[in-house]
Amino acid sequence: MVLTSQYSCPFELVVTLTIDGPASFIAPPCHDPVEILYADEYCLLINKPSGLLSVPGRLEENRDCAITRVQETYPDALIVHRLDMDTSGIMVIARGKESHRHFSIQFQDRHADKAYVAWVDGIVQDDEGSMAQPMRCDWPNRPKQMVDYELGKSALTLYKVIERDPANHRTLLELKPVTGRSHQLRVHTAAMGHPILGCRFYGTERSIAAAERLQLHASFLSIAHPVYPERLEMHCPPEFT
Repeated sequence: MVLTSQYSCPFELVVTLTIDGPASFIAPPCHDPVEILYADEYCLLINKPSGLLSVPGRLEENRDCAITRVQETYPDALIVHRLDMDTSGIMVIARGKESHRHFSIQFQDRHADKAYVAWVDGIVQDDEGSMAQPMRCDWPNRPKQMVDYELGKSALTLYKVIERDPANHRTLLELKPVTGRSHQLRVHTAAMGHPILGCRFYGTERSIAAAERLQLHASFLSIAHPVYPERLEMHCPPEFT
């Protein structure tokens, strides 16, 4: 048996870790709500809007974030993983320390099945494939990351073409990160010559101008429930088309 909701999308598509930006960074206000997709006494599944931090930043101005909003209703909520501020989509939130430990081990051991959907610049020729460029932090330009074949850590992303849109010179991809490097999906797609539309860190002038927000959404997550035998499985379509 699988726990599901009324949310569905035609593509299976979630989660990459990020690092905090410079201490002086102040996130612009995000007025879009955090949507609760599933809730029980042990965990939550939420839909984080683009433009909202996952956790509080260093400055008081950056206190507004997904976990602090959730804790207003669920005081025992604990963060398990993060999405980049500009990335929208599904996150699992633990309720209590035992649930947090259960979920954290699954992410650490790569037992969580996750995927994203993204519009990228240009027409991707191969129907599916993989991207395996090693990555490391670009320290002088934090929080940017970079491909480095000598000092970078291994990183692997699987991709599949969902739709090609020649009229708008773009391709819709399903992206499945096998590893969880910071900015992995953005760096890998840019390295293959097809940056994600709206990505201000790794895009070209054309791809940045093509969208008002980052066209990256975590829209599928499957993970074992900390107590029930049923597996938590959630689909959530992106707002962008």
